[in-house]
Amino acid sequence: MPHSSPPHARSCFPSVLPSRREALRAGGLAVAGLSLPRLLAAERAASERGASPPADACIVILLNGGPSHLDMWDMKPAAPDGIRGEFKPIATSAPGIQFSEHLPKLAKQAHHTTLVRSMQHGVNDAHALAVYTALTGHDRGDANRIVGASAEDHPSAGSLLSRLRPPERNIVPYVALPYKTKEGASGPPQPGFFGGWLGQSYDPLWVLNDPNAKEFAVPELTLPFDVSPERLAARGGLLDAFNRRLGEAAADGMTRFQHRAADLLTSEDTRRAFRVAEEPDAVREAYGRNIYGQSVLLARRLIEAGTRMVTVSWAPDANATWDTHGGNFKKLKGTLLPQFDAACSTLLSDLDDRGLLRRTLVVVTGDFGRSPKINSNDGGRDHWNYCYTIMLAGGGLRSGYVHGASDSTGAFPATTPVSPGDIQATLYRQLGLDPHGTEYDSFGRPHRLVPAGEVVGDLLA
Repeated sequence: MPHSSPPHARSCFPSVLPSRREALRAGGLAVAGLSLPRLLAAERAASERGASPPADACIVILLNGGPSHLDMWDMKPAAPDGIRGEFKPIATSAPGIQFSEHLPKLAKQAHHTTLVRSMQHGVNDAHALAVYTALTGHDRGDANRIVGASAEDHPSAGSLLSRLRPPERNIVPYVALPYKTKEGASGPPQPGFFGGWLGQSYDPLWVLNDPNAKEFAVPELTLPFDVSPERLAARGGLLDAFNRRLGEAAADGMTRFQHRAADLLTSEDTRRAFRVAEEPDAVREAYGRNIYGQSVLLARRLIEAGTRMVTVSWAPDANATWDTHGGNFKKLKGTLLPQFDAACSTLLSDLDDRGLLRRTLVVVTGDFGRSPKINSNDGGRDHWNYCYTIMLAGGGLRSGYVHGASDSTGAFPATTPVSPGDIQATLYRQLGLDPHGTEYDSFGRPHRLVPAGEVVGDLLA
């Protein structure tokens, strides 16, 4: 429920919406910011979720900075020199679909995937706004300035899932890792990952330690050495008594929030999911023994444990990895594509082997693509929002399929342009959320889940 969180509470654990009877008993529909429209909307959404949706969870791999679609999965070998890249296309396990020669492992998993080759949106200059558009479907247009996260932002998909479809198990609902990506090395955190107008209680649990490190741990889920679960429970009892003195209506939301945080802190499901060191060495090697490969492995472990959403942001800052204005081909061939190839291909095969891919959406996207024209900066490519490619898999979507097409140079959509809002609407539909539905912020203001976008029916299996 969107309300102001107590200053000492963790920002990653959602509260639980009270029933109508509880709200009335607490002294009226205004308890903890609850309004009648919000209450009725929540009850309606709960009844509509009676039928099982096609997907239960989602993993987003955000190639933060803008990966080159022309050098990965929309190659143009017949394009003129200066546009055609250095890499050769190779056949994949999906008839008629080609990937870059530097994605050989992923090529063997292409029969699980859908490519959307006609993506476009309105942001070309600012990484932050392009990331925000890619993750929320809310296109606010371009800005030639630094933009950070705001409480007025549209919420991330993980935040909305945390609120509208929380996990069935006692597990953290939404995790973002391994970086809180900055807009430039000294810039603010990028928007698009946070709770926005839902409130900070719907922010993700940020895991900012390296899962590849020998000493990897999540301090937020580790009790101090002198505090046992029993002692924590006793402290909870004292807190309950204190809150009761504040009055039932004032303390109700706070108490539930604190109990939820404590439950997750002591939850064996949550703590077990983060024990990535328990994975066999062969599995860890297959994902790649680097921060990104092990983050993708950790995403699989969290989804398997019941987490609804994990977002892997592949850059410490917007200019650090996939923003290949200079040395595009050297960076892709030397580091970026081999690491991504290992992590993403293993994720798809691992989810499939475990019977999880059918009900888990995998989304590989960037903030935009790269320019058809190769620049003179050691063979770099620049920002290009006018046409790019994303890859989807699992969760009841079509497989071995290409949706839309770019023109002969990969510059503009030749058929069926698709926006991030359309993709977000499609993902929400698969995850059991109504993309045209309305949700309310703490001031009772209505917001459509997807501000502008329609479900792309051709993507559905």
